[in-house]
Amino acid sequence: MSGTVPMFREMFPTPLSLVLFVLYISLFVNQVFALYLIPASLYCLYNNLSFINLSTFDPTTYFMVLQLRVVVTGVVFQILFKKQLSRNQWLSLFLLTFGCMLKQVSFGESSNSASGSSKELSLSLSFNSLLLFAQVMCSCFAGVYNEYLLKTQGEVNVFVQNIFHNINSMICIGLVFSYQRGVDGIRWTTLEPFLEPKVFLVVCNNAAVGIVTSFFLKYLNSIVKNFASALELVITAILSYFLFSIPIYLNTVLSILLISIATWTYSRNPIANVNTKKLLLPSHK
Repeated sequence: MSGTVPMFREMFPTPLSLVLFVLYISLFVNQVFALYLIPASLYCLYNNLSFINLSTFDPTTYFMVLQLRVVVTGVVFQILFKKQLSRNQWLSLFLLTFGCMLKQVSFGESSNSASGSSKELSLSLSFNSLLLFAQVMCSCFAGVYNEYLLKTQGEVNVFVQNIFHNINSMICIGLVFSYQRGVDGIRWTTLEPFLEPKVFLVVCNNAAVGIVTSFFLKYLNSIVKNFASALELVITAILSYFLFSIPIYLNTVLSILLISIATWTYSRNPIANVNTKKLLLPSHK
């Protein structure tokens, strides 16, 4: 154990060296690397805000507000890609939002069970509510901006861009950790759970999801990704019923119905592929 801290001091460099590393890669290797610091830092902020907001709000309020990501993604998509969504496309996004929110509403259970909790059960004009909306904005802007980079920096391979994003994410996590606890706070027992086979499989699965998502964003768009995520609710509910005998309640049925209508509405008038030549972000070789 005596050599654990020195080992991690070598593995996790100081914040200054991380900044110098970013500058070196950006100036002498590929300038696209620095652009991925924006979505990486936003995702890092999103993950930290999720812990704060989950400890502040009850799960129903938390997950219902997060569904606003569908509509906010449409707004950010219009701004970054300078492409106006049609009336039917907006209608499908609102239907999708309400469908996802409905999944979080329980018609049969009373809220009295949560009345003794210290968590907030609704939104108000407070700092905590601002943090929750900030989490929504971080998720939406990071996702659409990631799509923006994938489509405008076509001369850089998708897998290379994934590496850029992952390295920047590790840099952001390292900076946050060094600020909160420092390298001395790292112990071998902290990393032991990550060596378990089941945890390792989950990590590999999430890595595969990230790679598939990058191709999804490059060749489709963030709007379609929202519909794919919503359809995940439908598929999960059906599989849970047949595999684990988990009952499907009224809120789930209504949610599936709204999501299906939203998907059908969008499929009648999908967003055409964006012409990346009209975008203003300069390319770097």
